[in-house]
Amino acid sequence: MVNQFQSLKLKLINVGHNKLDHNWNFDNVISPFTRLYLITSGDAFVYHNKRKFHLRPNNMYLIPSYTYSSYKCNLKHEQYYISFFEELGSGLSIYNFVNFKYEIKASKLDEACFERLLSINPNRHLINYDPEHYDNYPVLLGFEKKNTELSASNYVETHGIIKLLMAKFIDANKSFDKANNTNLDRVLNFISENLHETLTLSVLADHCNMSKDHFSRSFKKYYGLRPTKYIQDRRLERFLLLLITTDYSVREIALKIGFENYTYFLRYFKERIGKTPVEFRKEHIIV
Repeated sequence: MVNQFQSLKLKLINVGHNKLDHNWNFDNVISPFTRLYLITSGDAFVYHNKRKFHLRPNNMYLIPSYTYSSYKCNLKHEQYYISFFEELGSGLSIYNFVNFKYEIKASKLDEACFERLLSINPNRHLINYDPEHYDNYPVLLGFEKKNTELSASNYVETHGIIKLLMAKFIDANKSFDKANNTNLDRVLNFISENLHETLTLSVLADHCNMSKDHFSRSFKKYYGLRPTKYIQDRRLERFLLLLITTDYSVREIALKIGFENYTYFLRYFKERIGKTPVEFRKEHIIV
């Protein structure tokens, strides 16, 4: 388990403090990065993972990457915010391995961490708070250049602060039982690297040296969902990322990530996202 986390990479996108009002009102947001908020005054609401979170002062909030969410502020509130990419190993996510809390009490140290991160990463605030602006590829592309311009000490400190803040959300009481499941850890890498291939239950079970029934039961126990559902979710996540970061056609992307039945995929996408891929792309790419 610890060995997996040694490969954890965190890349800062934005950090800032802002005063928001009723214009902070967005529905059906999905971003390829993680968000952290520390509320300093006022209140607002965030909806994700089938829950409504009341954003209260002196609390911190986590919104994982690729999480469908909505935001609403009736009057005013102020917040520190951080957005960052996280990756564990070969394109995997820490959310594959650990359960997280989404709301925790903030300490003075936490607020100091936000302030310090902001001070060593000036001019990294959001210019436009509409997700349709900051979720698009041209805007996201600039973050990497800014990270490479940091001094070595500021780069390491930035990485450490984000790790420190994110670690506080790990739910120690609900962590996955990872004992003796090294094969299952490896199969997540295998799935990530082979999404474009036909990933049958037999192929995955063979990769773990298990019977199909044993593999399916073990996977459900450790990760909370069936292998086929996990694969569908990962394919959809990758499809959304490629949709807003490349010029490939919808059909090309679907084939690249393993959705061979294009007609079925279009129906599946509309059911999950509530709109067509073309509509989603138009909303998330600004020319």
